Amino acid sequence: MNQKPSLLSEAVSFLKRQQTDWKITVARTSLDRFAYQMVLPYLSLYIVALGATATQLGMVNSLGMVFAGIISLFSGFLIDRMAPKKVYLVGIGLLAIAYATYVLAQTWVITFIAMIAYWSGYSVSVQSCATICGNCLENKDRATGMMLCETVGAGLLGMAGPLAGAWLVTMFGGVTVEGIRPLFFIAVAVTVITFIMVLKWLSARKWGDSGTSGLNIIKGFKEVFNSGRYLKRWQIIAAIGQLPMGMVIPFTQVFAYEVKGADQYILGVMVTASALTSIIFSVPLGRLADRIGRKRILYATIPLFWAANIVLICAPNAGFLILSGVLQGFYYVSGPIGGAMERELVPRGYMGRWLGIGRFFKMGVSAGFAVIAGIIWDTVGPQYVFLSFVVLDLAIRMPLLITMPETLNMQFGKKQE
Repeated sequence: MNQKPSLLSEAVSFLKRQQTDWKITVARTSLDRFAYQMVLPYLSLYIVALGATATQLGMVNSLGMVFAGIISLFSGFLIDRMAPKKVYLVGIGLLAIAYATYVLAQTWVITFIAMIAYWSGYSVSVQSCATICGNCLENKDRATGMMLCETVGAGLLGMAGPLAGAWLVTMFGGVTVEGIRPLFFIAVAVTVITFIMVLKWLSARKWGDSGTSGLNIIKGFKEVFNSGRYLKRWQIIAAIGQLPMGMVIPFTQVFAYEVKGADQYILGVMVTASALTSIIFSVPLGRLADRIGRKRILYATIPLFWAANIVLICAPNAGFLILSGVLQGFYYVSGPIGGAMERELVPRGYMGRWLGIGRFFKMGVSAGFAVIAGIIWDTVGPQYVFLSFVVLDLAIRMPLLITMPETLNMQFGKKQE
């Protein structure tokens, strides 16, 4: 009688059959997430403490996203034309510059430079990582692999980051400029370590095909969009799905601190609770998505992020703020599932350009809504920032997602039909 393999044996088998480049990107992403999660609870508060209003905070994020979107177009073409490694290293270098600029900032205006470097570095490094991930993983393993990365990065190290951050902020004087600044020193050090890892161990393998377009962006656009029927529709879905990065998450900690009275410990626990959600649910939901399809898991997880925003607005005490953090974690769970769909919509030779085009649209839309969110905060009311996203997601993204095909078993010939 055949026994069903244990979860441990399945995990070992899964890891053994994956390529080394994918494993390196998981390790690098995990350390990067530790640094980001450590500063995340205090980043917007740091900019506000340097003198920015909510509208100005939105402008800082918006300008960074605009630059990131433009750079993503070119980096996508370069990834296909050259290899992800060189582009990856540029992205990680920009992240180090961003954190170092935060260390040196004496006024909120300087954070424009830091945020441009951060969003540009984030986009380029994520795009390179996504290309490696998209090409190294087979469809049957893709959601699982992306969720495993999410579990280790946003989960285990993502929990350690905010706890370490809360301890350091307390030790250096609380939620003030000087209390938060030391976090950026550590983020610089961690980012430099990840740069060395990629430089030393990642291969210079090239998957892409520049096709007939070379670096002609307009022609490259046409080549990519001609490879599938649903790509334009997906850009709208993905752009709405990216909005929380500029419209919700930068304002969440400010809302919890200024409106709900959360201290540095609650701010840290909120982010830790979000990471705990990733630890518990990422791999099981990833495996499920590789068996029953991506869309069904998205239908289940996207509304939980809506609930996170409602709970945050209505929270009568710290317990509900933490519950909001738990529910917010499903945004990071649903993200890789949507990412798996995105990678399965085009042939592998177009991966870098496709992801670059996607990043351009996502960042452009997010940049606009980051400014709008700040204006809504200052003129209408803080709670309407979060409610506005829920309405947009419910009215636009979800109906469009219903019209998309399931990509789990999608195959490509010369052109997707």
